[in-house]
Order: sequence, then structure tokens, then C-alpha cells
Amino acid sequence: MSLETKITQDLKTAMKEKDQAALRSIRAIKAAILLQKTDGSGKVLDEAGEIKLLQKLVKQRKDSLDIYQKQSRDDLAQTEKEEIDIIERYLPQQMAAEELESFIKEIIGKVGATSMKDMGKVMGMANKELAGRADGKTISGVVKALLNN
Repeated sequence: MSLETKITQDLKTAMKEKDQAALRSIRAIKAAILLQKTDGSGKVLDEAGEIKLLQKLVKQRKDSLDIYQKQSRDDLAQTEKEEIDIIERYLPQQMAAEELESFIKEIIGKVGATSMKDMGKVMGMANKELAGRADGKTISGVVKALLNN
């Protein structure tokens, strides 16, 4: 089942249940999909594109959440938390920290990276292979920690 079909079904369910947080989040996903489809590029939204789109939506909300927390706007921060939780339901299961670290160690071994100069090579390969299972910020942190040791 495509993401768009699942979103449409979940939107109907959220409307019936009068779940405002789910409605906001699902409508945001639906709007992002619609914008992607009508951007004029003619590209079809595949599974990797859907994951990237959802990750972008989560990242935007996490950035907003940080700002709201710094400004002590708990009401707005709560809204962002709710939306993050709902959007993350549509993403693949995220990797555990230990699993991520061992996977990145394998990539470092494949690439032959020895210092921070090789971070670009490692990040390129890691982002490609871990798409949807870990966010770029987490991958970057693990890569830096491993290359600095």
C-alpha cells in the first residue's frame, strides 16, 4: 500500500475519531505529498522519496520544537511533539544506537577511513544505506565519534 493511500485512510479515521493532533499531522503529510507531485519535475514519488519527505517533515517539527522550548512556549511545543509522534508512525523503525554504531564501523572498514578527512566518504555511504532507519544528525554524531578515536 502506498503512503498516499495509507494517509487517505488514516485521515478518514482521524476525522471519525475527531483526533485533532492526527488530523493536523496527516493533513501536513498529505499537503507535502501533493506539493511533491505537482512541483512540475514530473518525478514519481517512490518509497525512498516518501521516506525522505517524512524525514523532512519530522526535522522541521523538531527544529520548531527546539525553538519553542527555548522560548518557554510549552503550548506550541506540545503541538509539535504530537505531530512528530504521528508523522514518525509512517517512518520505518529507527535503528538502535548499538546497531547503528556497529553498522557504521562496517562502513568505515569498507571505505578504509582513518581520520576526519574521510568523513565525507563515510557519510555518503552511510546516508545511502541507512536511509529512513536513522537520521543524518545521529549518523553524523556516530561517525565523528568513531573517526576521532
